[in-house]
Amino acid sequence: MFDATLSNLPFLLGGLLVTFKLAAFAVSGGIFLGILVGLARISENKWIYYPVTFYVNFLRNIPLILVIFWVYFVMPLFIGRSIDPFPSAVISFIVFEATYFGEIFRAGYQTISKDMVNASYSTGMTYAQTARYITVPVAFQRMLPSLITQSIVTFQDTSLAFVIGLPEFVRRASIVDNMEIRSVELFGFVAIVFLIICYIGSRISRHYEEKFRKVNVQ
Repeated sequence: MFDATLSNLPFLLGGLLVTFKLAAFAVSGGIFLGILVGLARISENKWIYYPVTFYVNFLRNIPLILVIFWVYFVMPLFIGRSIDPFPSAVISFIVFEATYFGEIFRAGYQTISKDMVNASYSTGMTYAQTARYITVPVAFQRMLPSLITQSIVTFQDTSLAFVIGLPEFVRRASIVDNMEIRSVELFGFVAIVFLIICYIGSRISRHYEEKFRKVNVQ
């Protein structure tokens, strides 16, 4: 029943590894850029707030697949050389996912009391030091369940890199299917793998959500 999957398992797992790598770069880069985006979204400096707000609203209202398309096919026209599928996908995901991570951080920043921030300023800390040692760590802790959930979504979205020929998990399953003609079996296997990984991630998110809820109640 699973002959096609088993006989091509190393090839398929190689694609899963590519998916994990893409997700790792996308999440880590998206969180780093998202921290900056979140800080900019609560900034009182209009020269920072309005451009970043436009960036967030623009990207959150277009499909990710278009961003991938633009980076892979359009950006080379401006830089004068082609970009390989993997770095193209990484850039696309970081730029896109940072808008979602940024909004998560913005919500986290806004839960921090002004008294805590003012107390840090009273000790002589600068805005950057306050963000580094107070605002960002506290917001990160409070928003951890949401960050994990968004990371799961990012992992699922990696399959969209299929459009530029990146040999990730779904792409490799499609390649095998073209040879074996076993669509139900192969894509069923892909679905099961995604289901297991995302379920584990959702349970981790739920664990931290319940943990922080108990801390807040106490």
